[in-house]
Amino acid sequence: MQEHFAKIIEGIGEDLERPGLIDTPKRAAKAFQFLTKGYHQSLEEVVNGALFPSDSSEMIMVKDIELYSMCEHHMLPFIGKAHVAYIPTGHVLGLSKIARIVDMYARRLQIQEQLTLQIAESIQSITGASGVGVIIEAKHMCMMMRGVEKQNSSMKTSAMLGSFRSNQATRTEFLSLLRQ
Repeated sequence: MQEHFAKIIEGIGEDLERPGLIDTPKRAAKAFQFLTKGYHQSLEEVVNGALFPSDSSEMIMVKDIELYSMCEHHMLPFIGKAHVAYIPTGHVLGLSKIARIVDMYARRLQIQEQLTLQIAESIQSITGASGVGVIIEAKHMCMMMRGVEKQNSSMKTSAMLGSFRSNQATRTEFLSLLRQ
């Protein structure tokens, strides 16, 4: 990967011998590996057995999970927050694992729509929840730094599974908790 970054830097007309750029291909390769580390993680590894028996059957929600991802179309960042809720059916997921699941999928080349669905489907599959709701709101550098250059735009996506899709009261509770 380091050699490819060197070619990109040369391709824009820069001098790789310039003091500020001497180690840039190496640093860029290391940074890119970190930004895409989700490819080397699995759901089972991230959850690491942190599923606990519980009698709770009320909504569990984690708001404002910051996320950093990269658009698969331009390889530019999008940055935002995920809000995740689920209704357990006998098991609850360790709190930090929800954020780790968000990170695992965000650290891949992505579109926000797919990221939202991947998180929801993973939470549902790992917990057996009767319903899952995920909302992501993010700012996309591909829209801010290039193209239409709109600085104040943001994108919101949602995925509603199970009772979050079929039961209006559950969906309404989720949305009202977001506003609090």
